[in-house]
Amino acid sequence: MAMAPEIKLTRKDFVSDQTVRWCPGCGDYAILATVQKTLPRLGIPKEKFVFVSGIGCSSRFPYYMDTYGIHSIHGRAPTLATGIKLSNPDLSVWVITGDGDALSIGGNHILHAGRRNIDLNILLFNNRIYGLTKGQLSPTSPVGTRTKSSPYGSIERPLNPVEVALASGATFVARTIDVLQKHMGEVMYQGALHKGLAFTEILQNCVIFNNGAWFDYSERGKRDENDLYLEAGKPMVFGKNKDKGLVHDEGSFKVVEIGDEYSIEDIAIHDPTSLENAFLLSQLTYPLPLGIIYQVTKPSYCEGMWGQIQQVKAQLGEGDLHKLYFSADTWEVTADEEEIKVGVKGAVDANLDEAYIDELLGAESAEADLAEELASMTLHDLKPKAPITIRPSALMDHALNLMKEHGIGALLVVTPDRHLVGIITEVDILERVAGKDIDLHQVTVEEFMTKEPVALPLYASVLEAVHFMTQRRFRHLPVVDENLHPVGVLSSRDLVEFLIRHL
Repeated sequence: MAMAPEIKLTRKDFVSDQTVRWCPGCGDYAILATVQKTLPRLGIPKEKFVFVSGIGCSSRFPYYMDTYGIHSIHGRAPTLATGIKLSNPDLSVWVITGDGDALSIGGNHILHAGRRNIDLNILLFNNRIYGLTKGQLSPTSPVGTRTKSSPYGSIERPLNPVEVALASGATFVARTIDVLQKHMGEVMYQGALHKGLAFTEILQNCVIFNNGAWFDYSERGKRDENDLYLEAGKPMVFGKNKDKGLVHDEGSFKVVEIGDEYSIEDIAIHDPTSLENAFLLSQLTYPLPLGIIYQVTKPSYCEGMWGQIQQVKAQLGEGDLHKLYFSADTWEVTADEEEIKVGVKGAVDANLDEAYIDELLGAESAEADLAEELASMTLHDLKPKAPITIRPSALMDHALNLMKEHGIGALLVVTPDRHLVGIITEVDILERVAGKDIDLHQVTVEEFMTKEPVALPLYASVLEAVHFMTQRRFRHLPVVDENLHPVGVLSSRDLVEFLIRHL
């Protein structure tokens, strides 16, 4: 069997012809370069990469990648990426987002991508500010942050992206910093190899609107003492001289110095498969954990969906779209049906939808006999109630009073010569009147009625009434004489009571 040829790509293969437009000194440049260097390591054909972004500075990313990409709408990148991955599982789908895009309007979409464990690579650029819209408070801005939208200082507790990802159910959660390009590249590489939702927070500087947001962890003079580089199975030590570490202390981690009181053997070992330890690490700001905080293997949504499809195919065979369309109740609107409208003489043929009625009433002989009986009976036999009528020019408050006075759910609207021109029902009132600022003493029935309602003549069969009130979901059906004057109104309750008496 011939081996597949080795795929040899370089960073240049992923550099587009577009001029990169971010502010000079922006951390996005380093992230872009690192992604372009990481992709060739994956051995995936170039045409199988897709980058999806939302809105924000980071979301320009797809323009600068010579791959397939979509610059989508605010906060919805995970949703669009989910659809892409489910429709073509062979693709490597990356979501590029920011702290505002992902955790504000997009917070709900991030949560559901995590709980479904969609096989996506989400890179969240966190600069603790809205950069593209010129410096407003973001969901990750610390308490006290003064911005254009919080001039006296933020009073909101910031969201912790790592904590959010863990809570959502993501199976790979990591953190890195834009200035640590080697570290960032390795985290991205491991996230891309992971099967399931890979979420990486990238601490990133905004030199214009929030310069220095992460200097305690990114500056050379400080990061050696403040950053904890996590390695699976190794003690969690940090500091320039590796003389500090974390120990378990009553349900949390405590920072200790390695020396007389604590030895290296006392230091907690990093276990990325422990969700409990991952949550504890997510709470730390000193030291700040960097690297893979949590990683486990669980079935992905893609595997579950495609597995389910194959299982159903094995049981039922290949699907048939035409059969699917007609698998529920369907009917055709024919010229005969149109004739039942007021103003057009004639009635629907009793055999209009025998197949539907057979299904409704059953195929047994007893039900078939009942269907024949209903087809032989007319609405005259059903004895519909005499209608309460009203003029189109009547005020709505009068209509409501009439319905309340007579305890009915519908009024028939007639002209002075008693021709039916409309119907106003409880449903009309609920949908068109209730909850709206409408003065019922000033508006007329004509403004809210259903015009030219479907009506049946007295000589129509009960079977036709069953058809319309079940198929069309009518709750009230006007009944007219040969002159198209209303002589009754049939309610769904009337019909049900009639059918019960004959079943």
